[in-house]
Amino acid sequence: MGQNFYAMLHRMRYINRWGLMRNTQTENIQEHSLEVAIIAHALAEIRSRFYAADRVAVDPAKVALLAIFHDAAEILTGDLPTPVKYYNPTIKDAYQAVEAIAAEQLLMLVSDDLKDAYRELLIPDRQDHATDEAMRLVKAADRISAYIKCIDEEKAGNREFHQAGESIRESLARIDLPEVRHFIEQELPSFHKSLDDLQIGQLN
Repeated sequence: MGQNFYAMLHRMRYINRWGLMRNTQTENIQEHSLEVAIIAHALAEIRSRFYAADRVAVDPAKVALLAIFHDAAEILTGDLPTPVKYYNPTIKDAYQAVEAIAAEQLLMLVSDDLKDAYRELLIPDRQDHATDEAMRLVKAADRISAYIKCIDEEKAGNREFHQAGESIRESLARIDLPEVRHFIEQELPSFHKSLDDLQIGQLN
C-alpha cells in the first residue's frame, strides 16, 4: 500500500491553522511547515557556527526535514486549536496519543522499501540525543513561526491576534537556547518591516 503516501501529504494544504480566530489570510499546515523548516534550518546553522561548543551537534538538513514533517499527522487529526490542545494535561496527553496513532497510520501508507527513511521523520526517536536536540529546534521554530503569523495579522490591522502574540512572545523568552535568542534578536525584527523597508534598492 505504498501508492497513497505522497497524495496524502499533498492534502496538508487543506488543513487550515488558527481555526478559532478570524484571519486576514488563512494559513495551512503545508505553508506553515515550509516556514518552520526554513527557521529550524536557520537555528541549526546558527548553532553550528556560533554556539556549538560543548553541545550536541545537529545536522541542519535533518532538522529541516524533521520540520517539514512535524505536523504531517494533522492530515488525519486536523489542527486542534492551542487553547483546546493544552487546556489540561488529560486533553494534552490524549491528543498526543491520537497524533502518535495518526503518524503510524501515515507510515503504513509508505511502501515497504521506503519505510525506514520516513519512520524517523514521522515518528522521531526522542531517546536519541541528536534527534531530541533537533526536535527542540523544530519546536522552537514552530513557536517562532506562530509569532510571525501574529505579526503579519497585526500588520494587517487584525487585533484578533494581539493576545496570542503576547503569549507566544512570552513562551519564546522562556526557551533556553542561544540560537533561538540569536534569531529573535537579529532576525525577527525584520518581519515587522514593509516590503519597501526590506528591499536594498529598486529592482529596476
